[in-house]
Amino acid sequence: MSVAAAEDPRGRAAARSTLATCGGAHAIHDGFGDCVYLFLPLWQAELGLTLAQVGAAKSMTSIGLSVFQLPASFLAERIGERAVLAGGTLLLGLGYLWVAAASGAFALGAALLLLGTGAAVQHPLSSSLIARHASGARLRVALSTYNFLGDVGKVVVPAVAAAIVALVGWRGAADALGVFGIATAIALYVLLRPPVDHAAATKAGGDAKAAAQATNWLRFANLGAIAAIDSAARTATLTLLPFVLIAKGAEVSTVGLALSLVFAGGAAGKFACGLLAIRWGVIATVIATEVATVAALLALDYLPLAAAMTLLPFLGLALNGTSSVLYGSVPETVARDTLARAFGIFYTLSVGGSALAPFLFGYVSDQAGLHTALLVLAATVLAILPLTLPLRWIDRGT
Repeated sequence: MSVAAAEDPRGRAAARSTLATCGGAHAIHDGFGDCVYLFLPLWQAELGLTLAQVGAAKSMTSIGLSVFQLPASFLAERIGERAVLAGGTLLLGLGYLWVAAASGAFALGAALLLLGTGAAVQHPLSSSLIARHASGARLRVALSTYNFLGDVGKVVVPAVAAAIVALVGWRGAADALGVFGIATAIALYVLLRPPVDHAAATKAGGDAKAAAQATNWLRFANLGAIAAIDSAARTATLTLLPFVLIAKGAEVSTVGLALSLVFAGGAAGKFACGLLAIRWGVIATVIATEVATVAALLALDYLPLAAAMTLLPFLGLALNGTSSVLYGSVPETVARDTLARAFGIFYTLSVGGSALAPFLFGYVSDQAGLHTALLVLAATVLAILPLTLPLRWIDRGT
């Protein structure tokens, strides 16, 4: 859909419908992904798994998620985002049905690989669909809302799954998730059906051709580098946080509350910082969130437990805020006919950064202690600041 089309009432209605549908898909996919953490101790107890087997099984979802995002984007260029998004959601549901029937580590790992493969389609393709219906400030608001809804799913879906586990056990809960995932796939395929408008389609095709020369992969690489470092810092912080709090005397229940505070702040940050980028500009917003992250990390290291707990929502806001700003800038670097591919590469870079960080910063902690690891983490975040300078083109609109 062209930008001009998005300005008429039908275009705005289509944009709102796409955002609602893709936002719902984001909530379900992210919520289904986080349910794995709920099931881990239950799988260990019933299937007789070692901790190494539990960890290996969980890694299969990360492998599927990281490996198949880019292939899903290329496939979407051939058959459309709608079909691939619905198909991936179908795999997500089938993955949970397989989980419910798993009787050992191998079957569980295979099921989780299928689950991760299905989840890989959602981020790049939903982002691409939303970006086709909006531009400029409206697009930033839409992507910020979309990111916020993903975090809502992370809170709501595992809570519902936990209630089902209490009633019928984890296999019954996995079956319920599987059936709901399949129903969601069907709903996505129906709700994302594009209107038949050959004139608009012809014009959109002409617009895409005219915009093809606008793709600038160097600018895109700059955004991707920032996203990879930012994602690595976010994951490393969440990995180290429980150990930092326990070192200050926190109980396990307190650590659970602490993570909830961080996630709540993170959800607010994804929405708020997308709006701030419109008012302040991309560079100022990214610099503000990264400097705030460094300040929060240093304060977390030195503050006593009670004071550190009050800081955690602010830490979450700063940690997650940058992501919405960066996601909203991707469509400004590439032509519309390469959006799915661009978002696929972008999310793969983000996942790659988050995959390496826990091991690297865990190693630093083992060798030099948590204090040094937090200082290294703060320095890593500061390394993003020079990378913001080339983003001047976004604020200038050139």
